[in-house]
Amino acid sequence: MRVYLDIAHAQLNKEQEELCGDSIEVVRTRSSTIVVLSDGLGSGVKANILSSLTTKTAATMLRMGGEIEEVIETLVQTLPTCRVRKLAYSTFSILQVMTSGRAYLVEYDNPRAFLGRGVQLREVGHIRRVINEKEISEAFFDFQAGDWLVLISDGVVHAGIGGVFNRGWGWDGVRTFLLELAAKNLDAAAWAKELIQRCRHLYAGRPGDDASVVVVKALTPRRVTVMIGPPMDRSADALIVEKLVHSPGVKVVCGGTTANIVARVLNREIEVDLSTRSDRVPPVGFITGIDLVTEGTLTVLYALEHLRQGVPLEDLQKARDGASRLAATLLGADLVHFIVGLAVNPAGDCAYKHRTIEQLIRLLRKKGKEVTAEYR
Repeated sequence: MRVYLDIAHAQLNKEQEELCGDSIEVVRTRSSTIVVLSDGLGSGVKANILSSLTTKTAATMLRMGGEIEEVIETLVQTLPTCRVRKLAYSTFSILQVMTSGRAYLVEYDNPRAFLGRGVQLREVGHIRRVINEKEISEAFFDFQAGDWLVLISDGVVHAGIGGVFNRGWGWDGVRTFLLELAAKNLDAAAWAKELIQRCRHLYAGRPGDDASVVVVKALTPRRVTVMIGPPMDRSADALIVEKLVHSPGVKVVCGGTTANIVARVLNREIEVDLSTRSDRVPPVGFITGIDLVTEGTLTVLYALEHLRQGVPLEDLQKARDGASRLAATLLGADLVHFIVGLAVNPAGDCAYKHRTIEQLIRLLRKKGKEVTAEYR
């Protein structure tokens, strides 16, 4: 069974630095997801350049099928050890999770990653070996629904040093906090946010080092089915509505005519929530058994705009208008299926509607969603 990942990250810049010296790269391909966290030596612009070069080089080479030996050899040649401080110019942690759930973790001079299942840490065997005079740690394991992994830079374990904690928060302190988060059943974004906020608090608002966290959670796939527009053949109304109703996961209906068809077939009433109306978007409706009922083309267009602008899921979930709620539903899904009706609407531009839907599908795929569509 394919594994679906919820990934989020957060960072703190060292005090008085405009750029973070740590870099994070996430690359999704058809066969795997690659996450790279690198900590550049020092801070500021120089550290940012070094860590960015590390993350982009590693992610690109692995995406192209390169072996870890080739990646490390390239990094060693590109980023030599500092002769004065005898330290690597950048450290790194690399996680690659195949769609099957088989995972590979390699770490070089970063704090050890945290791997958990539910509210407990998982223990996996680590292999240490030397490649081009660099000692790395490798681990192979299965990553399935309910598992989570957190990568951190050393600015996290150092948080509070000389203040709240004499020697900093420490790996054990971070572990305890993560297990508390695991008990709250939060998404990856909330984990990353709470973890970095705790670091800021421990630094008393004046970070003495760059701090970065990446949270990766394996999920049971979240499914959404969206019915947009009535089918070309009216005799297919009942069949399409039954397909929608019996689809797994969240069910969405877009369009007034479409909503009327669903209500008629199900013999249910449509209620309109006028409090959800905004300046740009008509109000949402309610049909028993359907999770979200919105207006059609205009709502889809503004939902597309929210996704293009990268509005955070947390902000979309707080809004009540139909476009924000539709965007939040799609952004929170792993599998999205569109049922697109081809009936001609005399009051609207059908070609424009279909172009908008196609743009929405392409954007969702770019965001790592598995999207399918059928046209009726």
